[in-house]
Amino acid sequence: MAKIQMNTPLVEMDGDEMTRVIWQMIKDKLLTPYIELNTEYYDLGLVHRNETNDQVTVDSANATKKYGVAVKCATITPNAQRMTEYDLKEMWKSPNGTIRAILDGTVFRAPIIVKGITPLLPGWKKPITIARHAYGDVYKNTEMKVKDGCKAELVVTDKDGNETRQLIHEFKGSDGVIQGQHNIDASIASFARACFNFALDTKQDIWFATKDTISKKYDHTFKDIFAEIYENEYKAKFEAAGIEYFYTLIDDAVARVVRSEGGYIWACKNYDGDVMSDMVATAFGSLGMMTSVLVSPDGVYEYEAAHGTVTRHYYKHLKGEETSTNSVATIFAWSGALKKRGELDNNAELVVFADKLEKATIKTIEDGVMTGDLYIISQLENKKKVNTEQFLDEINLRLKEML
Repeated sequence: MAKIQMNTPLVEMDGDEMTRVIWQMIKDKLLTPYIELNTEYYDLGLVHRNETNDQVTVDSANATKKYGVAVKCATITPNAQRMTEYDLKEMWKSPNGTIRAILDGTVFRAPIIVKGITPLLPGWKKPITIARHAYGDVYKNTEMKVKDGCKAELVVTDKDGNETRQLIHEFKGSDGVIQGQHNIDASIASFARACFNFALDTKQDIWFATKDTISKKYDHTFKDIFAEIYENEYKAKFEAAGIEYFYTLIDDAVARVVRSEGGYIWACKNYDGDVMSDMVATAFGSLGMMTSVLVSPDGVYEYEAAHGTVTRHYYKHLKGEETSTNSVATIFAWSGALKKRGELDNNAELVVFADKLEKATIKTIEDGVMTGDLYIISQLENKKKVNTEQFLDEINLRLKEML
């Protein structure tokens, strides 16, 4: 059959280690045989980020703003060990953090559900999508150790030099610690709009939760901004779409989530989203079965897998040893980006292909053919563990039948 054409480029961000190996395999086996792949390529591998002083990350984010859709491979965020291993000029920041900041984006993570893998909470029948506000709070904190006898105050100086002070704590009888956090109304508003737009886009209810009863200024500001934007900009749209916006306290939200059957978006502040996305991924089965999409309030999309670079498998791969690495989330990053590119370009053929690629991937696992991580947790009676490359070959067999 003739290859599917792409009208507008997709921004392609290559990555590191085992996911970089899988990235090329996916392109060779599942994409380029069927699509005349049109991408603007950026190498976000740690070696190239170091060579460009991380300018390549900034360039890839700006290209994403230009073209509207990107797909990203998992990347290394270096620590002290990586500084030595890769002979880095400096400890470069997380590429995801840099891209999030430039796009002003919100991260939406959702599990991929397949038969044979039952969630640890059997009542969960539908995916739960975590929307994480990826700005500020504890991730941009300032903290200090404090000696016994010290007094700690919160001091705000206005533009005219006037100070407002509030006592944090007087340390009497013990040393301690203090921490300062911030957020900004503009970022919270972008978070709210991204969440509401994504809910409309996916036709799902959205829940939001903070601890405004305890944090009467900080968390209450989140609650108020969400409520104001919903009432003024989205209420009528939600009612027309037949979906709901629901606010509650974070502890009540956790209790409701555990008892629910899923099928909604759970919007969380930065730390809550960090923790709850891992909890939801694990409870549904595997981080290797978790999609992630960064959405800006003005409708720019960047798709990736929710997991890391699978370092342990990469070292085995370098030794020539066989690996059985789960590529599902990376495949779904590609399919999600291709589908969105097709939707924006009115390219129905590309949308249909992306949908069939996802169906072929799920069918492979439900037919009992899977990588080692899924083999351990699958409850199918007739199942077979295959290696990294065999798994992609099996998907391709089913994809060919569907096309």
